[in-house]
Amino acid sequence: MATVQSHRDLIVWQKAMDLAEVVYRLAAKFPHIEMYRLGSQTTRAAASVPANIAEGNARGTKRDYANFLSVAKGSLMETETFLMLAVRLKYITQAEASAAFGLVSEISKMLTSLRNRLREDGN
Repeated sequence: MATVQSHRDLIVWQKAMDLAEVVYRLAAKFPHIEMYRLGSQTTRAAASVPANIAEGNARGTKRDYANFLSVAKGSLMETETFLMLAVRLKYITQAEASAAFGLVSEISKMLTSLRNRLREDGN
């Protein structure tokens, strides 16, 4: 197993970056009126996921790291909710959002697993 030397080595961070990229592309399809409303909230939440993973990884304790992973999971669920709303409002189609929803599901499982491992290992 490879040693993690940086948050950039974490598959969950890499997938979260992929999600952020997909979400930014989807948000660009929203109507102009949503640029500073739903579009801004959606991209901010998506960018927060890898940012919190990175910040948590840089913290000194496993407890702090686990906390930042919880924040990342919250941002992930916000992202999913905003995308679901965008689909309901017909700003994007379900088909357009499917890759993002797949990443949300995968990242969610990875965050839960990583957080559980940190808790089991203690501080």
